[in-house]
Amino acid sequence: MQETIDLKARLFQALSQSRAMDLQALSSFLNLEAATLQPLLQDLCREGQLVLTRKGRYAYPSQLGLVTGVVQGHRRGFGFLIRSDGEPDLYIASDAMNGALNGDTVLARPLPGERRECEVQTVLARANEVLVGRFELDGADGFVVPDDGRICVDIRIPQRDAGSAKDGDKVLARITRYGSATRSPAGRVLEVLGRSGEPRAELLSLIRLHHLSETFPHNVQDEAARTPQSLDGEDLSRRLDLRAINCFTIDGRDAKDFDDAVSIEETEEGWRLGVHIADVSHYVRRGSLLDAEALKRGTSVYFPGLVLPMLPEELSNGICSLNPGVDRLTLSCIMDVDRQGQLLSYAIEPSVIRSKARLVYEDVSRALEGGDRTGLEEQFRALKQMEALYLVLNRRRDKRGALDLDVAESAIVMGPDGEPQDIQRAERGLANRMIEEFMLLANETVAAHAQANALPFLYRVHEQPDPDKLQDFAAFLQSLGYCLKGRKGGQVHPKALQAVLKACQGKPEADVISQVMLRTLQKARYFPNNLGHFGLAAKDYCHFTSPIRRYPDLFVHRVLKAEHAARPLDPYRKGLEEVAKRCSDQERGALEAERDMDDLLKCRYMQRHVGLEAEGVVTGVTGFGLFVTLPNTVEGLVHISGLDDDYYVYDEKNYLLVGERRRKLYRLGQRLQVRVEGVDPSARRVELALCKEQPT
Repeated sequence: MQETIDLKARLFQALSQSRAMDLQALSSFLNLEAATLQPLLQDLCREGQLVLTRKGRYAYPSQLGLVTGVVQGHRRGFGFLIRSDGEPDLYIASDAMNGALNGDTVLARPLPGERRECEVQTVLARANEVLVGRFELDGADGFVVPDDGRICVDIRIPQRDAGSAKDGDKVLARITRYGSATRSPAGRVLEVLGRSGEPRAELLSLIRLHHLSETFPHNVQDEAARTPQSLDGEDLSRRLDLRAINCFTIDGRDAKDFDDAVSIEETEEGWRLGVHIADVSHYVRRGSLLDAEALKRGTSVYFPGLVLPMLPEELSNGICSLNPGVDRLTLSCIMDVDRQGQLLSYAIEPSVIRSKARLVYEDVSRALEGGDRTGLEEQFRALKQMEALYLVLNRRRDKRGALDLDVAESAIVMGPDGEPQDIQRAERGLANRMIEEFMLLANETVAAHAQANALPFLYRVHEQPDPDKLQDFAAFLQSLGYCLKGRKGGQVHPKALQAVLKACQGKPEADVISQVMLRTLQKARYFPNNLGHFGLAAKDYCHFTSPIRRYPDLFVHRVLKAEHAARPLDPYRKGLEEVAKRCSDQERGALEAERDMDDLLKCRYMQRHVGLEAEGVVTGVTGFGLFVTLPNTVEGLVHISGLDDDYYVYDEKNYLLVGERRRKLYRLGQRLQVRVEGVDPSARRVELALCKEQPT
């Protein structure tokens, strides 16, 4: 890999000294055979880092007046070029897309004029080989209207390629011929998913849209089926035997896989906390079919009433799940903590446990808060000790500046018919926060251990906010009467953001400030180098506690066990950046799929509540209207055309709509009485209208 990096540097240096060079000139300049150099040049052209001209010369796109980027489509036909050089986005008119679709990597030529516009010249990489949509007949042939509203061209389906699809079916289609400025794309139907509007068809559509799978390949499933479902003596050798200790799991009522158990005992200095994590790496061997499939998926995906697991059920719900009363292999992080929350010592050991109970968050929270203890009598003393430790750890984390962004989340209750029965605001009880605190401590401890011992590792990193976004956030806070203190050189300490969260706590604008702050922050990702975690104000952080559902945790376990057994660590260094990027990309895709599913189910629920009036909070202000969140967390749009008492202008800097004549303002955090006017499930949009009577 280093040789390739060095060769790229020499190649770029050569091109920077000349406007363009052909293969022979570059080969001579670099003293390399043309056959050795050509594959690298082809890769760089595919990535858009170089361009091959009609005269057979290689040059930087900028030398030819071109820019590289990814197309972000819009349902109205136009798009934006998200430039790879980090410069501001460029607008792409619908007649300048030239066959490019949302997500495509393209070369584009900026257009002259005051507006920042460009025209697509070449598509370098296609992002949409297959897509999901509604099949509609048009004479003998048909076409597919994509579910993804950012792809605003229909795919022509010749009669011979329609298969068994009927008018109104949801289908999966493959594009066989991409479009251009003068020609529509064409494709063929791969799979009929069901009738549009049916719950099963809509679920499958969303799964296919996000390139997920609800089943495992046969060879992977066969390998999983051969996994033993009980332990033998060989499994237990060279492991710390913790079967006698009082450990247990605490999870949601509907959870089916249990990958973390906890234990506690008081010591003279404070507490000994044990976090015991399912040893998935014992069963999913490096290089196996199960391992390859787990890396491909990267993470489990959670929909209301359905899980798409990273690992087959034989592992996720079977031998790797820490069910009560059975022996299970674990990797334990045992930490001694003093009464100020300071970590005194730790041990990370392969172990075996026998969970004493399967507890539920809601039951534990109720008991700790003075309610019913039924079923918790044997564990209650340990739970009270855990509560005491939690309070100490939480105070310590708060003191260092960790951010607790309590953004409203939805709890969608599904009925037996696959339709949403109710939507509520999800609550984080005391037990949820307690277990979260213990997992954070274990993750930090393991990451600090890896850093101190220079292990090949996947850290969970979260970098400083972008300076421009931070400046915009400070201006937004100022418009609400808050001040973001402590900015220096475009950076800020987490404590400054924490101070804002504390200042607005309990006030009407608290949720909105949390949401805008979340958009201001960078996205956390996986990376081989330890860059720290800004949001947690943590110097060292990783993911260690969920190897059943996250691949990075599985990788971390393998490295820790290899170190413990004094096995070579070099094999784990190879391709580590690629693994980190793959896991980060898959995580983002899973989150997007989960959000889309929530939005779809919310729309299906709100279809039964058209005409409902409720008081909501403005959680988004745009040039085309106001996004208002209802008490049940459903967000809808009040289109600007519905604000007919004045002509409203969008003040982007201050997140305001301002009436030109009366100077009436609509702002984030404002409470409005709205009525549900309509619902468009295909666009996942709830349409709202303002009521005549408004809150004073």
